[in-house]
Amino acid sequence: MGKAAPGEADAARTRILDAAEDLFAEDGFDATPTKLLADRAGVAKGLLFYYFPRKLDVLRTLFAERLPSHPLCAVGGLAVAGDVPGSLVRLAREFEHGRQKSPVLRTILFREANTHVEVRGHLHGLHAGLMDLTERVLDAASPFVLDHRMRRQAADTYVAVLLHEANALRCDGPLPDVSAAADIVALALSSGQPSLGGES
Repeated sequence: MGKAAPGEADAARTRILDAAEDLFAEDGFDATPTKLLADRAGVAKGLLFYYFPRKLDVLRTLFAERLPSHPLCAVGGLAVAGDVPGSLVRLAREFEHGRQKSPVLRTILFREANTHVEVRGHLHGLHAGLMDLTERVLDAASPFVLDHRMRRQAADTYVAVLLHEANALRCDGPLPDVSAAADIVALALSSGQPSLGGES
């Protein structure tokens, strides 16, 4: 097989990933044969394997490049000192914006996580990234010195609400009130915490 020009190679690789995103969402990863994937992308099957030696490599690349584990944003764009509830709500809206940019991939992610350990690992990575960002938002927004254990539990609670909202949106289910959850988390964190200045 002759080597494609750089622009042609990039275009072919992108078409393969685009086709994979569509087909994996429509039929599932296991039910999508590589021949159909190559046909949908308009490339020879040999070229598909040139870029992605195994079909699983296509799935891994989709998530790594189009739904990275730490894609969210900087804390500075979310956290406002002294406003824990508002900062958490801004985090929720940022998370929602990320979902809207990649709804098909997130559908694939949640479905294939049940059957493919690599996908499950990516989902765990996304959860870890969201937990890390939430904890950093809480630290930056809180007027109190946060106990590490309480901060972790607060982040875990709020992230659970965000993931529940994501699943509810996918399934047209009842949505949780993320704003009320932010108020509850902020109230729980403020109880008995020493201030930055050492006041009780």
